[in-house]
Amino acid sequence: MKLRDIAHARTGDKGNTSNISVIAYRPEDYALLQREITPERVFQHFAGIIAGPVERYEMPNVCALNFVLHGALGGGVTRSLALDAHGKTLGSALLALEI
Repeated sequence: MKLRDIAHARTGDKGNTSNISVIAYRPEDYALLQREITPERVFQHFAGIIAGPVERYEMPNVCALNFVLHGALGGGVTRSLALDAHGKTLGSALLALEI
């Protein structure tokens, strides 16, 4: 299944950093997110797009994981030559991850 089958995403960006929150639709799927969506897996999914590390923060009260992607926006939204590399695009791309 695709990640989008069990979760949705909220995103943001600041400078050259993007953050993606992956939120389970159902509380019972949160454990699956914790197990399957690791910082290493997110980094691998965006190989060639992000330059820095990926950090993960768990938010169990809202059944969400927040990922901070450093070096993800080609120097920053206003400096990047990439077409639409903003957080919303990255969030949508992450939801295509096969789990």
